[in-house]
Amino acid sequence: MRTAGVALFGWFVPGGAYLLRRRYLAFAVFCALVCATFAAGIALQGGSAWPQPADLAGLPGPDGLLLRAGAFAKLLAGAPYLLAQAAGPPEPFLAGRLHEAGTSLLTMAGLFNLLALAGAFESEAQ
Repeated sequence: MRTAGVALFGWFVPGGAYLLRRRYLAFAVFCALVCATFAAGIALQGGSAWPQPADLAGLPGPDGLLLRAGAFAKLLAGAPYLLAQAAGPPEPFLAGRLHEAGTSLLTMAGLFNLLALAGAFESEAQ
């Protein structure tokens, strides 16, 4: 399968690149890890919305860039992120009492999926 197709499938299905490489245990571990981390982030009221200009008002440039990078990292979770967006209107960027812990978990889920994708490609190259 072409590299772009593997990358797209690996992004959409958490750990999916391992599935296409026939590494079923790694797929199961990363799929469970990404989905559980994302679910915990949603349960802790993590914000999955993209920061709006009003949310970034008054922040210096690097802080706004970091907030956008964090929002992009959540998108890397793939299908769990898309399901959360389709489930209802996104909450405000900083919503909820536990938004910091939940948002951190949502970001970690996306980065875990990126790690799985990189690991699958690295193991194929060896």
